[in-house]
Parts: sequence; C-alpha cells; structure tokens
Amino acid sequence: MVAKVFWLRCETKKLERRSALTPSTAGQLIKDGFTVYVERDQQRIFDDEEFERVGCSLVDNSTWPSAPLDIPIIGLKELATSDEPLPHTHIYFGHCYKGQAGWSSVLSRFKRGGGILYDLESLTDATGRRVAAFGFRAGFAGAAVGALALAAQREGKRIGNLEPYANEAAMVANVRAAFGGSGKGVKALVVGALGRCGRGAVDLLHKIGLDGDDILKWDVGETAKGGPFEELLHVDIFVNCISLSSAIPPFLTRDQLEASGARRRLSVVVDVSCDATNPFNPLPIYDVITSFPEPTVPVDLSSQGPPLSVVSIDHLPSLLPREASEQFSSDLLPTLMEFPRRDTARVWADAKRMLDDKVAEAVAELAGKS
Repeated sequence: MVAKVFWLRCETKKLERRSALTPSTAGQLIKDGFTVYVERDQQRIFDDEEFERVGCSLVDNSTWPSAPLDIPIIGLKELATSDEPLPHTHIYFGHCYKGQAGWSSVLSRFKRGGGILYDLESLTDATGRRVAAFGFRAGFAGAAVGALALAAQREGKRIGNLEPYANEAAMVANVRAAFGGSGKGVKALVVGALGRCGRGAVDLLHKIGLDGDDILKWDVGETAKGGPFEELLHVDIFVNCISLSSAIPPFLTRDQLEASGARRRLSVVVDVSCDATNPFNPLPIYDVITSFPEPTVPVDLSSQGPPLSVVSIDHLPSLLPREASEQFSSDLLPTLMEFPRRDTARVWADAKRMLDDKVAEAVAELAGKS
C-alpha cells in the first residue's frame, strides 16, 4: 500500500470557486490517516483557515508542480494550456476522453511526463454511474440562468454578469423576482430529465413557479426517434442535460430555426452539457462556451420570431459553490479513501485502463498529424 496523501491544488479558471475537497472531507481523510496539503487560494469558497483548523498543511498557491512526484494532485477543472510534460498523478475533470478540442495534446503531456490522469468523469460504480458528479447543481443552476436570460429578453435586455449565490434559496428568490414574483406561464422542456442534471433543472423550474404541465420531461424514450425535434420550438426554454458519448441526430438545426419563422416560441437554449467543442454536438446552432461575465450568445437568424440565445457555461455549479462542493466531495470521499489501493480497487483500476486506452488513441492521432 502506498502513502496516504493528497495535494489540493487551487483552481485557475476565473470565478471557479468550487473545491474537490472541503474542510469536512479533508478532515475525514486526516482522521483516516491521510496527510492533506492545501494550496492557499483566495478564490476558493472555503477560507484557508477552515482547512487549517481540521489539520491540513497549507502551502503556497500554484506550487503543485514542485511537489514530490509521489503526491497525487487533486483538483476540479482542467489545467492551464501548456506543452509541459506532466510527471505527477492528477485527479480532475480532464474533458479529453470524448474528442474535445485539444484532447490529444492534453493526454500527450501525461505520456511524455510519465504522469497519470484519473479523470473524475471516469470514476464509476459497477453500474457505470459516476461515483460523484455535479450534475444536479449544474442542471439547477443552468435552468436558473436560462430563466434569468428569458426574463431579460422579455424586457428587451441581455442578462448581465453572474455572481455566485450564497445558497440555493437566494438563487430561487432572485429568479422569481426577475419574473415579478413567479415564473408561472413560462413553458420549458428538459431533455435528460431522469438523470442527475435533468432532475436538478426540473427542481429549479418547479421552485420558481412553473406549473407541472409546463415542464416537459424528456429522456431516452422521447428522443429515441431522433431529431431534429419540432416540439422544442414550442417552449420558451429548452434545457439540454444529456450525457453524450457518440454521434446522434441533432436536436435543433439552424435550418429548422430559420424555417420556423414567427411560429417559433423558443427563446433560450441552455446547453448544460456544453458540447460546443464535441464533434457529436447535438446543438449545431452555436460554437462557443459562454461565461459568467457574458452568460449568453445570440443565435443570429434572418427569419422572424423572438430573439434566441444560448447559455453554455461549463462551470454552472460554481454559482452555488459551497453547496455544490460539499455534495460532490462527500460523494467522492469513499472512493478517495480507496486511493492507496488504486492498483486493485476496481474504480481506480478501471479509470487507469480507460486512460491507457485514450493515451494510445492520442498517440496514434498525433502521429497521423506529423
């Protein structure tokens, strides 16, 4: 059995305040005999002192590259773009297993450095379900941003800069206020409604006042016939919550939107899945990731109809950073406890095999480009 230790790195993505470890989960790891190093980080939702009080060792911001190579580095979002080889073992969301832009370059850094990536998305239980995910909070926050965007558009405006909320109740109150007290009368359709993300979106829509009949809940059964789907044109908000791993017919197309003209009701598309750079993107009506400062991107159409905008923020749960971090880290904790036995513990061993397969694909792709 190898040493029981983790190094929590800071997140470099602007406005990313979530954390893979919380003071609570770090404290439980320490009680189990782990050593936990935590980089100082003023952006993180948890104060440095909260980690220090439970026994973590604080280290300077962004110093993980100089950490001993036998200490695994844990974080959430992808590392800054670079060609530098990566010799450490890393745990984070790599976003490089589904052919996303730059995927092979990311994996080549691990190949050249001799490091290992345990992608958080590849840590799954025996049924294939992720052991920990931000899905519920992503869907909840995505639906909230979509509703705020709709309220702004109805006033001839565009939603402005987003700031994290203190808690879920504050988010719900803000959205309801944007509609004058209630979202009653708004109609929405959620695809992937039975998953974590979809359930979060549906929950938010209920809490801001939509009638049950005005929340259409689609899942595999409803999408089996293949898109494009006419039904999406007749709601105010469409929330995409699917987990995409292979090519499927598009849900919406630009030609479909143009042809719908004035009969189109659809005003806001929320792509919680954020598949803009995925070659299988089921929403080929936009191609950029949006942000908290600029939450929406307009879809330019020549036909009549209401303005149409897309929300495609790839870190939506950071709008509820404390609650999202606590839930995610608590779900991840049992798996982290098994990390010292990662060569034999099924979850970690399966993730390593997936990495090896993807690295081989990346090497082949890069060789073909040279």
